[in-house]
Amino acid sequence: MGVINFIIQNILTQASITVALIAMLGLILQKKSVGQIISGSLKTLLGFMVLSAGSGIIVGSLTYFGKVFTEGFHMQGIIPSIEAINGQAMNELGLGRDIALTFLAIFVFNVLIARFTKWKYIFLTGQAILWMSTMTTVFGYFAGLRGIALILAGGFIGGVFAVAMPAIAQPFVRKITGMDDIALGHFCTVGYVFEAGVAKLFGERGENKKSVEDIRLPTQFEFLQDTYLSLMVVMVPLYIIAAAFAGPEFGAALSGSTNYMMYAFMQSIQFVVGVYVLLAGVRLLLGEIVPAFRGIAMRLVPNAVPALDCPVLFPYSPNAVIVGFITTTIGSIIAMFVLPVFGWAMILPGILTNFFAGGTAGIFGNLTGGRRGAIIGGIFHGFFITLLPALLVTVFNNMGFVNATATDVDTVSAALLYAWIIGPLMKAF
Repeated sequence: MGVINFIIQNILTQASITVALIAMLGLILQKKSVGQIISGSLKTLLGFMVLSAGSGIIVGSLTYFGKVFTEGFHMQGIIPSIEAINGQAMNELGLGRDIALTFLAIFVFNVLIARFTKWKYIFLTGQAILWMSTMTTVFGYFAGLRGIALILAGGFIGGVFAVAMPAIAQPFVRKITGMDDIALGHFCTVGYVFEAGVAKLFGERGENKKSVEDIRLPTQFEFLQDTYLSLMVVMVPLYIIAAAFAGPEFGAALSGSTNYMMYAFMQSIQFVVGVYVLLAGVRLLLGEIVPAFRGIAMRLVPNAVPALDCPVLFPYSPNAVIVGFITTTIGSIIAMFVLPVFGWAMILPGILTNFFAGGTAGIFGNLTGGRRGAIIGGIFHGFFITLLPALLVTVFNNMGFVNATATDVDTVSAALLYAWIIGPLMKAF
């Protein structure tokens, strides 16, 4: 058990190591030379680490923005955080071992389902699987499951989601990327498909459909055709305005010896730097993982497709990412004020979720409904991904997790499935 726990906690939860080992396995199965195996494995590891470094820079910048945004506009409410739920489940309920074993079970069920069904997707976003294992373990525990039953039930539900969500998203991903070599492995897929549906309903159609990527600007503004410069033009005012509303005293507490407005400016630039690094990592990762994966496809799981984290789609429609981020944020702010009117909790906008999930949803909306679809769909998406966490607050309160909720809509859906259907059925029998 000690060895298994070590592998789960120190290897399988390290997404970069897991992806590199899988790439190594694929190259070995293709009988590549030792040099090719080492090169391909290390480049895969490097690509994922560069991607993660970019994500880390973005997270740091957005964490700062979230603080000044909340302070500047005097927002009080619940901040969705599955990390806090994970910590409480491990420390107060003693579910750490069960969560780790459920994590492993999800991966095993994922491979088995991919091997013996037409869903050939191998979910490779380790952090998303960790959050799914947390939710299924917690809700299974409160439904009365213990031991191996708790682990197998959570593993099976998580394994089904791990192949079903990429399968649902694949028709869209195929059109976005123009290929079938990769899939989307991110547990916000229900929200992406929701935006795509709204965009198709309210967006542009036929010859009238114009992509966000095809925007033509006057000569003096042609520099905005550069993804990073256009992103800078959007983010700098957002950070400066939020910092100005937060005030010099609060801003100085975050900026230290640097002037708080200059610090806000530098943080906005840091965000753009993070996007640049992230996209460089995506390009490096895709250049290695797709060829290496053919070995697994040929031997272990015929026709297997790697399901990767949402930033892999960003290079295909960068303008839509910006539109999706902004419109999702608008929709989440609207929901923040509307939902309490109906007796639900006030959920504060999750800036990280709005960027990563909102940006990806913007790509889906632009695909199905053009510019208008991306804008309208993004606002609806922001409302939708705020509504589901609000519904989950009451359930968590009844379980002892006070003022807690989660964001990723697929994990929230799995939790509500447990709470509303599986749990009551288990107690009835």
